[in-house]
Amino acid sequence: MERTIGGTDVRGVAIDADTRCAHYDTARDVVAIRAACCDTYFACHACHAAVADHEWRVLPRDAFDDPAVLCGACGATLTVREYADCDDACPDCGHAFNPGCKRHWERYFGAR
Repeated sequence: MERTIGGTDVRGVAIDADTRCAHYDTARDVVAIRAACCDTYFACHACHAAVADHEWRVLPRDAFDDPAVLCGACGATLTVREYADCDDACPDCGHAFNPGCKRHWERYFGAR
């Protein structure tokens, strides 16, 4: 499934209008991540595994200043650095992000 959020296409499984998916669907699960392997936004790593035909590749550290995180609430894109510094809320619209997502940091962005 694919949805366009704020002009950005997001892929995944059962994505709602705010990028929640079949795997993560709380009120705060409104972040999509750009996969380095295919330069495509996915609602989560499990969505990528379900719909892509290749392995996930983390964003390299030299791409941390490029757009890589999408707020599903407003469609704003953030760099990895902006996401890391945002205190679990979108800097554009203030919508809360799931603080638990940072437990998956290495899966999306590699070692800190």
